[in-house]
Amino acid sequence: MTPREASAYLAFARATAERAGAAILPHFRAELEVEDKRNFMGYDPVTVADRAAEQVIRDAIKEAYPDHGIHGEEHGRAPGTSAYTWVIDPIDGTKSFILGQLHWGVLIALHDGAAPVLGVAYQPFVGEMFEGVAGACAHWRRGEWSRRLRTRSCAAIGDAIVATTDPRQFQTAAEQAALAVVSRDARLLRYGGDCYCYTQLAMGLVDVVIENGLQAYDIQALIPIIQAAGGVVTDWSGGRCDEGGRVVACGDPALHALLLKLLQKAA
Repeated sequence: MTPREASAYLAFARATAERAGAAILPHFRAELEVEDKRNFMGYDPVTVADRAAEQVIRDAIKEAYPDHGIHGEEHGRAPGTSAYTWVIDPIDGTKSFILGQLHWGVLIALHDGAAPVLGVAYQPFVGEMFEGVAGACAHWRRGEWSRRLRTRSCAAIGDAIVATTDPRQFQTAAEQAALAVVSRDARLLRYGGDCYCYTQLAMGLVDVVIENGLQAYDIQALIPIIQAAGGVVTDWSGGRCDEGGRVVACGDPALHALLLKLLQKAA
């Protein structure tokens, strides 16, 4: 992917996320019927806003890039003839969304057949966009304001702020031990956040995010943002996490290397 192509794809992802946001906002903090999809963690809500937003994104992709594949949380997979696949979570953080909280966002990633090469995370209620391109830069945008995203140095777990969405993601004894070994000596542990855990890491406000049970559409948009901001995101063994599963992200590569050793011992 050339820089010119990356710029065009990123502009498309930004505009499409904004269109999806416009479809979501009429349902936010409004009377809303919620369906429970039920998964291994229990309650898994979905709303008309999730489905409508994903349809907006899918329609935009089909019009602009009819040969590209699509993988979305609500409407599944549609293979393309190109190597490119758009990976979509129309509302990452639906539980926060139905409670009227702000830790949710539209996630759109572009996977080139080898790895996610760009991603955007958009919160339409506050109007902020996080974006990143592999091998380039990550940025935060809100209206006319823009600044480059950079993770911060934090090589010691005792200085770290650790975030995870829900401790119930860690169900087995080994998984609970993994959360404990990463968080017990940390300066601060915070629950909740979904995609915002990772965007705040890219902003240099959080040092570690550890999660379990993710899907590809939960993480792919966030991988290029974190990497372009200077962070590292892998599975708990240090391998790829494109397909989700067990994920650990760090702003400081030295801290990431340390945590991998601790996680291997815990597992």
